[in-house]
Amino acid sequence: MKPRRLIVAVTGASGALYAVRLLKACLEAGLDLDLVVSDYGRRLLIEECGWNLKTDTPHVWLDRAYGEQQRQGKVDLHAAGDMGAALASGSRSWRGMVVVPCSMKTLAGIANGHASNLIERAADVSLKEQRSLILVPRETPMNLIHLENMTRAARAGATIVPAMPAFYPRPETFEDLADFIAGRILSLLGIEHELFPPWKG
Repeated sequence: MKPRRLIVAVTGASGALYAVRLLKACLEAGLDLDLVVSDYGRRLLIEECGWNLKTDTPHVWLDRAYGEQQRQGKVDLHAAGDMGAALASGSRSWRGMVVVPCSMKTLAGIANGHASNLIERAADVSLKEQRSLILVPRETPMNLIHLENMTRAARAGATIVPAMPAFYPRPETFEDLADFIAGRILSLLGIEHELFPPWKG
């Protein structure tokens, strides 16, 4: 049976709402999460979503924003600089890891095996242990370095899911757009969801 624990990392690329909606969906599905947020990721959560991790825990903020449905799962918050955390070791079991949004700096660190912080190290562990690693880059336009780093990460076993929501579900809000990406991530991890209707042809 696959573990019900996921690692979600939030880094400093615009698109913090993608992370918020993924967290909400995962918790409503009863998943347990290890959340790691970079310094710039924390800044974007404040600037784009009004969520300050220094004053509001994930459940408290999500309760206020969306209600209590997400109380099904739990969240353990880790400092990005804590290289001694359990996530830094392959002996800790998890179903997969998602970096959303994934900055080009973090992408470069993962693609080149730098492991200079807990996000990069946990991603490195995911690859070496052959666990799912999903990277959600949010940058435009992309230069050749960005593209080559995505190719390098994909060759190592990562799945690249650019933040490109579809419009066939007729989204009406920013949350609808972000839910599409959250749903694609859950589908790749083999987790059922009803975040958007499937394409019927």
